Amino acid sequence: MVTTLVFDIETIPDVEGIRRLHGLPDELAPEEVAEFAFQQRRAVNGSDFLPHHLQRVVTISCALRDASQFRVFSLSEPDCAEGQLIQRFFDGVERFTPQLVSWNGGGFDLPVLHYRGMLHGVSAPRYWDLGDGDYNDSRDFKWNNYIGRYHTRHLDLMDLLALYQPRASAPLDDLAKLMGFPGKLGMDGSAVWKGYCEGRIAEIRDYCETDVVNTYLVFLRFQLMRGVLDKAGYEAEITFVRETLGRLEAAHWERFLAAWPLSTPDENKSK
Repeated sequence: MVTTLVFDIETIPDVEGIRRLHGLPDELAPEEVAEFAFQQRRAVNGSDFLPHHLQRVVTISCALRDASQFRVFSLSEPDCAEGQLIQRFFDGVERFTPQLVSWNGGGFDLPVLHYRGMLHGVSAPRYWDLGDGDYNDSRDFKWNNYIGRYHTRHLDLMDLLALYQPRASAPLDDLAKLMGFPGKLGMDGSAVWKGYCEGRIAEIRDYCETDVVNTYLVFLRFQLMRGVLDKAGYEAEITFVRETLGRLEAAHWERFLAAWPLSTPDENKSK
C-alpha cells in the first residue's frame, strides 16, 4: 500500500510581518494591525483575503494511512512555533515520501508553506526533488514529483476533479455532505482569526482535523471511481476509518461520527 498523507493548514494574519512592511507602531493591537491589512485588501479587490506570504500557519493537520494504520494528528500552536511545525511537516515527507492529498493544496496550502518555510529557513530537499536529487530513486521524480501540477505525488483533489478549471471547482463541505459524509462542523476558515484572538486554538485544531478526514473520505470515493478500490475494498476502508475514529476519546470525533450515517445516500441507491 502506498503511504498517503492528507493535509490541511489553518492560518491567521502575520501581524508582525504586516507591522514591518507598513511601519505600523507597536502600540497597535494585533486585531488593529489585521484590520488595517484587511482594509488594504478590500480597497484593492473587495476581499479581505490576505496574500499567501502574509498568512501565518498555526496548525497543520494530517491524516496518515499506511499498511498498518489510519492516524489523525496535528502540528499546532502552542506546542510548537510556525517554523517548527512547518519543518516537522516536511520532515515527514523526507522520511516517508508519501503521496500527498489535499483540497486546494496547490492553490493555497502549499504556496503558503513555501513562503513561510523560506522565511523560517526550513529544509525540504525531498519535497523539492525534481529528478536531480541525491536519492536512489530521484530520477523517478522527473516524471512524478510533488511540484508538477499534473503529477500525482501531490494530488490536489479540488483541482483535479474540476479538470484544472477554477470555475468548475466545488467546496469540500458541499461535496462531502452530498456524499453523506459529515462535512464541516462548528467552524469554517473565515472564523479562524476570530477564534484565535479568543484563544480557541484547540477548536481550530479540531476543525482542521475533521477537514482532513472529510478530504480522505472524498479521496476514497475518488479511488472507487477510478478503479483503485473496488466496492468491497472501499466499504472495508470506510469501516476501518469509522472504527479508528470511534476509538479516539475526543469530543470532535464524537460529533463527527454522530453526523455520519452508517451508509451514504449514494451507497443505498447502488445496493
